Amino acid sequence: MSARLSRGAHSVAGQVFALQAVIVLLLITAAALALVFQARFDSQRDARNRSLAAAEAFAHAPGLPEALMSHDPTAALQPLAEAARRASGLDFIAVMDLRGVRYTDSRPELIGKRASDISRAVAGESFTQVFKGQPSDAVRAVVPVRNADGEVIGLVGTGIEVENVSHAVEAQLPLLVGATAGGLLLGTAGAALVSRRLLHQTRGLGAAEMTRMNEHHEAVLHAVREGVLIIGNDQRLILANDEARRLLDLPQDAEERHVGDLGLDPRTTELLASGRVVTDHVHLAGDRLLAVNVRPTMAYAGRPAGRVVTLRDSTELASVSGRAEVARSRLQLLYDAGVRIGTTLDVARTAEELSEVAVPRFADFVTVELLEPVLRGDEPSRGGAYTEMRRAAISGIRSDSPLQPVGDLIRFEVPTAPMAAALDAGHAVLAADLNAAMGWRAQDSQGTRVALEYGLHSLISVPLQARGVVLGMANFWRADTPEPFDGEDLSFAEELGARAAVSIDNARRFTREHAMAVTLQRSLLPRVLPDQSAVDVAYRYLPAKAGVGGDWFDVIQLPGARVALVVGDVVGHGVHAAATMGRLRTAVHNFSTLDLPPDELLGHLDELINRIDQDEAGGAGTADGSADGNGNGNGSGGGGEDSEPDGRPERASSVTGATCLYAVYDPVSGRCRMASAGHPGPALIRPDGRVEFPEMPAGIPLGVGGMPFEAVEFELPEGSRLVLFTDGLVEDRDRDFDTGLRLLAETLSRPGRSPDQACSDVLATMLFPVPSDDIALLVADTRRLEADRIAEWEVPVEHSAVSRVRNAGSAQLVEWGLEDIAFPAELILSELVTNAIRYGSAPVGVRLIRDRSLICEVSDGSSTSPHLRYAATTDEGGRGLFLVAQYAERWGTRYTDRGKVIWAELPLTGGAEPQPAAPPDLEALEDLAW
Repeated sequence: MSARLSRGAHSVAGQVFALQAVIVLLLITAAALALVFQARFDSQRDARNRSLAAAEAFAHAPGLPEALMSHDPTAALQPLAEAARRASGLDFIAVMDLRGVRYTDSRPELIGKRASDISRAVAGESFTQVFKGQPSDAVRAVVPVRNADGEVIGLVGTGIEVENVSHAVEAQLPLLVGATAGGLLLGTAGAALVSRRLLHQTRGLGAAEMTRMNEHHEAVLHAVREGVLIIGNDQRLILANDEARRLLDLPQDAEERHVGDLGLDPRTTELLASGRVVTDHVHLAGDRLLAVNVRPTMAYAGRPAGRVVTLRDSTELASVSGRAEVARSRLQLLYDAGVRIGTTLDVARTAEELSEVAVPRFADFVTVELLEPVLRGDEPSRGGAYTEMRRAAISGIRSDSPLQPVGDLIRFEVPTAPMAAALDAGHAVLAADLNAAMGWRAQDSQGTRVALEYGLHSLISVPLQARGVVLGMANFWRADTPEPFDGEDLSFAEELGARAAVSIDNARRFTREHAMAVTLQRSLLPRVLPDQSAVDVAYRYLPAKAGVGGDWFDVIQLPGARVALVVGDVVGHGVHAAATMGRLRTAVHNFSTLDLPPDELLGHLDELINRIDQDEAGGAGTADGSADGNGNGNGSGGGGEDSEPDGRPERASSVTGATCLYAVYDPVSGRCRMASAGHPGPALIRPDGRVEFPEMPAGIPLGVGGMPFEAVEFELPEGSRLVLFTDGLVEDRDRDFDTGLRLLAETLSRPGRSPDQACSDVLATMLFPVPSDDIALLVADTRRLEADRIAEWEVPVEHSAVSRVRNAGSAQLVEWGLEDIAFPAELILSELVTNAIRYGSAPVGVRLIRDRSLICEVSDGSSTSPHLRYAATTDEGGRGLFLVAQYAERWGTRYTDRGKVIWAELPLTGGAEPQPAAPPDLEALEDLAW
């Protein structure tokens, strides 16, 4: 037993116990002393605060200044002071005059005696202090007493004797001693438990024995030529021997760090962290080929098991494996380049993707310069010397590179510089050591010196060429990578540049076609809307981000002060969609001159499109050969959405899929007639703010054929608003059509906005960040012509009525103040009414409308249309319509459900009409035949 005790006392566990016991004793003793001094300090501070608070309260008590000035202050104040002292728990409260003579005190024998050290209070300052002197040491406070004028007239002193303060501290000593003893017992017990555990772990070994065992452990662990790693269950490295550090290039502080924080390559990190059991697994770590074994450790005392990793360096296979890995990584980089370069059809972004994909796996910095025409989408010139390009992209492992930034003009003026040499030779050029590249250094001595000081030491310049045309240049730089570029790197850079050049050329061609489509679209859309009084119009057109499409709108002035509102959509994007839109818009304009009803106009438009599609389908097979290179007549490639891959013009495609909404509004009657060919109907905003979507007959898109179109007609209250739009406004990939209509209705219901403001609000609410389709929006506020600007007469079918109508029309013109045009107006009325009576059928009517021009309309029940002709000199008639055409600004015929209307428009001023040598006799003109 004694031997066991002796062994335990001299063991590491016994020494640790003794050391812990001493430390616990010292710590607890120091803590106890600190508590005693803290208690004394706290008690003294509390005494100061209590004394000062009581003195201040008594000094400011009501009536104290009057009592001090009375003939017997002691009699007045002594009872009050004693009551306050007992209530506050103080040892004394003394009221004194300015000399320190006490009027009151807890000891009556001190009344009338002077107190010392009161000069600060006499000066007006309140203070506390530990007073040592007669009659006893005390913690006291002295406060001046002031009268109403603020003058010090007395003093109040309060305090607690030091002996009582010490008693308060001594009262806490039993508790402090008990806490100290308890802490000492707990600390000693804890040290004993730790020592017992340590004794069990060290098996009672002493320091010398453990040192000897550790030396043996270190000698064996670090002397073997096999790397050893011990990794805990929490993925932290517990131990690594010298060989493991060398093979994996571990940092000095690797122990206790997570395996993911050791700076190893991802494959090695995954192997160490996976926990799977492997045997002689061949693994490439850096430039070393390692044979790896992983085994789990046994669980101990309920703790989870970790794993032991052993590593052997297979140097004889490292060279072969290294070359294979480099080849694999290059192939992977080329694959990644094919995936990442050219994701957009934007030239600048494609250049950025080239620079990003090569950093840091191939180069430390990459710059891409492009010719100015390429950036604009134009075709670069073939051949010649390229002396300057615009920097389009730069990427690097650091942001503080000395290379010129994006947007700078890069010049190649020295023929022997790598960039100029590569452009001249047409292939990549290697400058393995930039310090020796004199041509490069001569090109910009100041800039190259900064670049060399920065660390740039190796360069490959690759011309970007596609279809034999130089588009730009890519430069690959190395700075932090110590190895310079070599011949294999040169071949790889050229391959990478060739792939990127194809993507850049595709983006350039798309940019060109997009610019052409935008230009064509803008030229085909209306630039200025016609002057008319029927509606107040505002519009917006936004092309899709993917390319200009075929949406269009139009406002067409019609006879009789009417106006046609048109919105259409051609499926697709690009030049073909824009050109098709122009053809449809032109066709609508042409058909509108016939003044056809909306449903008939759409029918004619549909028939025209069918005929165009048939003509183009018949000639498409022989336009450029029977088939393309694939033998199927269809081009494929990445040259843009609407282009062939070899640069040939795109083949015409069917117009089927175009939609159109055609509406005619008459400001005289307030009626609106419209028809739709597969297009969404308009939104109607009533004067009271209600938003409606009128029911429209379901029409098929243009070009399908076989089905007639139907029109719907309704009357619009004055002040109504019509909103025509294409489906791109309300519908997108992330929003269905019905949801878009609800949102549009909410936006349009806001009152008090002009059409232009309404357009802006609608786009602000409805527009997607990246719209996938074009958007055309037309907002029209309807107007009504005032009744006093319209004059109508029914005409009897008799020749004598012509003069009456002429006279009534002349009187109406005088009333309107249009005397200047009375003669041509009377002439036109005479000819038109005479023609209607002579060749038409009842009923015959006349209507004059005073708008931006004077509109003369004569209607009858016949559907026969007159034709302008030149009468021979021997003809007795046939000149009436010729005279109408000469005097009218324009004229025409439109058909109605009950006949036809012949109309003519005159400017409101009479200076434009022809001046005949002698005015004809209007009565005689009535007998002239058409």
